[in-house]
Amino acid sequence: MLTDSDLQAIWLTIRLAGITTLILLLIGTPIAWRLARSRSWWKGPLGAVVALPLVLPPSVLGFYLLLAMGPHGPVGQLTASLGLGVLPFTFWGLVVASSFYSLPFMVQPLQNAFESIGERPLEVAATLRASPVDTFFSVVLPLAKPGFITAGVLTFAHTVGEFGVVLMIGGNIPGVTRVASVQIYDHVEAMEYADAHRLAAVMLIFSFTVLLAMYVRRPKPARGD
Repeated sequence: MLTDSDLQAIWLTIRLAGITTLILLLIGTPIAWRLARSRSWWKGPLGAVVALPLVLPPSVLGFYLLLAMGPHGPVGQLTASLGLGVLPFTFWGLVVASSFYSLPFMVQPLQNAFESIGERPLEVAATLRASPVDTFFSVVLPLAKPGFITAGVLTFAHTVGEFGVVLMIGGNIPGVTRVASVQIYDHVEAMEYADAHRLAAVMLIFSFTVLLAMYVRRPKPARGD
């Protein structure tokens, strides 16, 4: 049913989504924790920056990332000086772009989960002389488990469905940057509607199954106050 190029694009998409989700778990967790706990004036600007990809056109974000990671941009000059070359039109360029574009889908569910915990569990841990690190791993993480599940699934699913940003940064290189959404676009552009339909149907079923599993199995959020 699916062509070899379709299967290659699906595997590349799953790989991209998996790596992006893992990276954003590491980056997004401390950001979400600071946003949930901070009362400083910078909470609003930081929250706006994190949420910017939700309202910013993908072409705009992709354009500025392309400039930053290009040979004359600060990121591009840094990676070139390290012997890594430039990131545009490479798989790792897609990872960087996807991490920026999917950041709010990781941070916002985690922030909501952290805020729902309340102050009491943290106060109890403090009275037991638990360190902040021990409190976070022993108290906060178990209570925020539903938020981590939601954030991980949404980030993965959102990365699978990316098109504009990955096309701007990665172009359309088979086996390197041609993800499933770009492969579907190629089929439509070539008027290969049957191939486009089969691949689109696979992606639709996959996305629906992932989201259905999340909503069916998601536990109720725990509250500590």
